[in-house]
Amino acid sequence: MDWKQKLTYKYNTADTLEKLIGVNIALFILTFLLRTIGFLFQVSTDFFVDWLVFPKSLIELAFKPWTIFTYAFMHSGVFHILSNMLILYFSGKFFLNYFSGRRLFNLYLLGAFFGALVFTLSYNLLPAFSGTGRSYLIGASASVMAVLVATATQAPHLQVRLFFLGNLKLWWIAAFLVILDIVQIPLSNPGGHLAHLGGAGVGYLYITQLSKGNDIGAWLQSFTDWFTNVFKPKTQKRNMKTVHKNTNKTRTSNSISRTEKQKKIDKILDKISKSGYDSLSKEEKDFLFKAGKDM
Repeated sequence: MDWKQKLTYKYNTADTLEKLIGVNIALFILTFLLRTIGFLFQVSTDFFVDWLVFPKSLIELAFKPWTIFTYAFMHSGVFHILSNMLILYFSGKFFLNYFSGRRLFNLYLLGAFFGALVFTLSYNLLPAFSGTGRSYLIGASASVMAVLVATATQAPHLQVRLFFLGNLKLWWIAAFLVILDIVQIPLSNPGGHLAHLGGAGVGYLYITQLSKGNDIGAWLQSFTDWFTNVFKPKTQKRNMKTVHKNTNKTRTSNSISRTEKQKKIDKILDKISKSGYDSLSKEEKDFLFKAGKDM
């Protein structure tokens, strides 16, 4: 198997989370590769970053509306991308135990959108930002906070082993990072920290509304459907078939099956809430994972 076949295999077997991380890493490498070329040949390559980061200026935004999402795939340094991707990986893995990859991508974009919204409103309305020069928002932090807070809202008592600190409840970690952003607002990068809080807020709202049957990310669905179809493994696309079932008996059977499935999911979630994710048996973990894929 040559490198092209290996790359194709990795791509075809990767889930939505891995592809999100892959896009972030690829753009990071491309950004710094262009900067290296610019340094060696003494030419400006800032056009690439300027084309994708989110501006505070509403006039500039009118000419680059796509930046309300693209900035969330860009990073300014190694520590910046490393910290974001680590948190995204672990919180995203837990998120996928409860929900589908499509919803993960949906939430990632919602976090980016609301983070950018809070950022631009802050810079254009709050007195603290009056008189500031050109400012831009860059990084996946708002999206990452949306995924982390959403997962902590869904399973607050989920136990996470955090290096030398031992087992910590997921909501403790989420709450600590939210408080850290609040504390740092008057110290440095106030617009960035406010954007993080925008992402955290929509993560909480997403799960609480979803539990009531309201999907606040439904307006993004057509785009996310297109994205997941583009990045779906080719083998899955070839094997897709359209099946029509018209009998009342089939519909009744499916309805009963979904009800029983939901009862089992609720029972497992109650167990996680009381005893943590590690208390589940392998069968329960597999069932929850498969159920999340179908949601």
